[in-house]
Amino acid sequence: MVFDPHKPLIAQSDRTVLLEVDNPSFKEARDRLALFAELVKSPEHIHTYRVTPLSIWNAAATGVTLEDILSTLREFSKFEVPSNLLADIEDYLGRYGKLWFEPGVDLLALCCADPILMEELRHNKRIMSFLIDKGRRDRFYFEPRFRGDLKHALVKIGFPVKDLAGYVAGARLELALRDHLPDGSAFGLRSYQTQAAEAFHLGGRAEGGSGVIVLPCGAGKTVVGLAVMNMLQTHTLILATNIVALRQWRDEILEKTTIRPEDIAEYSGESKGFAPITIATYQIVVYRKDKEGPFPHFHLFNARDWGLIIYDEVHLLPAPVFRATAEIQGRRRLGLTATLVREDGCEEDVFSLIGPKRFDVPWKELEEKGWIAAAQCHEIRLPLDTSTRHDYAAAGTRSKFRIASENPLKMVVVEELLEKHQGDQVLVIGQYLKQLQEITRRFGFPLITGQTPNQRREELFEDFREGRIPCLIVSKVANFAIDLPDANVAIQVSGTFGSRQEEAQRLGRILRPKSHGRPAHFYSLVSRETVEQEYATKRQLFLTEQGYSYEIIDRKDSFPAYYPPIPERGRFQS
Repeated sequence: MVFDPHKPLIAQSDRTVLLEVDNPSFKEARDRLALFAELVKSPEHIHTYRVTPLSIWNAAATGVTLEDILSTLREFSKFEVPSNLLADIEDYLGRYGKLWFEPGVDLLALCCADPILMEELRHNKRIMSFLIDKGRRDRFYFEPRFRGDLKHALVKIGFPVKDLAGYVAGARLELALRDHLPDGSAFGLRSYQTQAAEAFHLGGRAEGGSGVIVLPCGAGKTVVGLAVMNMLQTHTLILATNIVALRQWRDEILEKTTIRPEDIAEYSGESKGFAPITIATYQIVVYRKDKEGPFPHFHLFNARDWGLIIYDEVHLLPAPVFRATAEIQGRRRLGLTATLVREDGCEEDVFSLIGPKRFDVPWKELEEKGWIAAAQCHEIRLPLDTSTRHDYAAAGTRSKFRIASENPLKMVVVEELLEKHQGDQVLVIGQYLKQLQEITRRFGFPLITGQTPNQRREELFEDFREGRIPCLIVSKVANFAIDLPDANVAIQVSGTFGSRQEEAQRLGRILRPKSHGRPAHFYSLVSRETVEQEYATKRQLFLTEQGYSYEIIDRKDSFPAYYPPIPERGRFQS
């Protein structure tokens, strides 16, 4: 057996790949491996990746070839790459595009050049329920309304289909990107934003028109959406996470394009208008009076002759929206996200119904070029005090996580970090309202939760942007789509179990380039030797894959048995 101890990879027959961290080739191997494999775990010395059909199909959709994958494995592997792994990769890659849709007059066609696969489909009851067999050796037919359902079913049996059936043009809407912003500063697309928009559009060919663009928070995903709108010149429906995000989209469109205010409408719980560009919230789309009732706002998807639908933060797409999306496959669909990770395991639904990944760029690559802020990540581990340790020991699993998350010693560390970062723009982010309310009471900074009225939220965010408030306490509402360009410190006091996408989104809140040029700091406060520490390791997986490392600061020996009381209010209020 060939063995080279200087190489960093061990490729295994169970489709896992081990990557040695303490190796000079680690970074290059990591970046190339991330193109076609997903990170499973990342302890100190050995990271584990897994090759899956979906990871290979997404790689294929972005132009990664079989030779690219095989050369990576062979170039960096200590041992000979197992033959079954090579065969599996070739098989997965070969399945991508083996089936394709073609347009027709009244029906669409599912085409295949492999007669054996055609026979397999002919006997698959799940697939044949959608198909009309006219005796052709190379194709079946189906009604356009089943386009999404069929794509979804084919992914489930392991044969992703290339959709070449085309899209409706949508109603015409003329717009242009501005050369200058209202303040007189120059505006233009960055090179990677142009590349992302072009990777989605593909010159208007049927191969393009649906898919996901993956870019870090702060890298201008909204601008990519505007670039695609400029390419298509059509009525557009935009789905955003909440009203604050909705209005940020509106402001960006008015600032950076020639669209008139009267051509933009808001469709939310507060206003239900329609215009050539309509921006809606996910909340209103999935609203219904009772659990088994209909979704009265699904008519949005066909309310106008949309030529483009944009799904902002597509990793958060509510499950019912997939149902509506399956019925509108004839309209171009653009997903925007910082990470394709979904904690509900619905990555396949995004792939089949929104589209494959079309463009991705490593976060560290954009950091090196100055497009996003340099960020330093710190995990501060602190013990539970004696009384809390007793409560933790007697609690059930779910209660253990909350007890560890609300560790009262975290208040001491929050105070220390606020002292350290006076003069910075700080976000304190957490999961539990009682904990956040206590931080607000002790330190005097305003709190934003899901219950904060939208107008009040916008006022506080604006005060923070303008520097009138140096610190905001925020709940999960600030996980996504909040534009706070000068925030440069985030203190995470608690999170949602092992959510990788939440960790990425929270770091993203401080990644916009800073006018002062200082690095951003992300602190995660974790109770040591508890389930919270275990979940923290999982939360960090996606960021580890992007090249971030956490400085571990263990405070086990720095806490005396008794802590003097912290002043009750206004300590740091400016």
